[in-house]
Amino acid sequence: MSLDFYLFQLINSWAGQYSWLDNLGVFFAKYFGYLLIFFLLLFLIKNFKKYWPMVVKAFSAAILARLVIVNIIRFFYYRPRPFIANQVNLLLSDEPTGSFPSGHAAFYFAISTVIFLYLKKIYPSPRIWWGVGIFFFVASFLISIARVFSGIHWPSDILTGALIGIFSGWLITKVFRK
Repeated sequence: MSLDFYLFQLINSWAGQYSWLDNLGVFFAKYFGYLLIFFLLLFLIKNFKKYWPMVVKAFSAAILARLVIVNIIRFFYYRPRPFIANQVNLLLSDEPTGSFPSGHAAFYFAISTVIFLYLKKIYPSPRIWWGVGIFFFVASFLISIARVFSGIHWPSDILTGALIGIFSGWLITKVFRK
């Protein structure tokens, strides 16, 4: 048994045990990402002039991660989702497309990386704003792990997607410096 399969079973075995946990897992896997985008857009309401570069960089990094890098990898390498060939506790329906790497993890970790690096740059000493960057990373992790819990991703899909997102966020931040 591979470590990936073992970790998947460990996480996914909690699905179907408690309805409140299933509802929480579905919420994070399917809907919480929309709230995260809403929180990102709130920066524009707070101070458009100061934060529009961060928002543009965040979406640029997310697009690079999800629509370019993830799709290139999926074009050359197909890995079936856990529910295709295994008995899983499936909480969400999803297309039987490739699962590696996770597009959700890549997308949200790219946004989180840009937010963290941008806020760290404009607030050099640790402040509450650094906490906002950490909040986005924790939220990205919850979205990602909920997709394993729900039965539609392997843990290695999430890890690889997160690394792609972090790299994309870092790259966009470096390329588009003032």
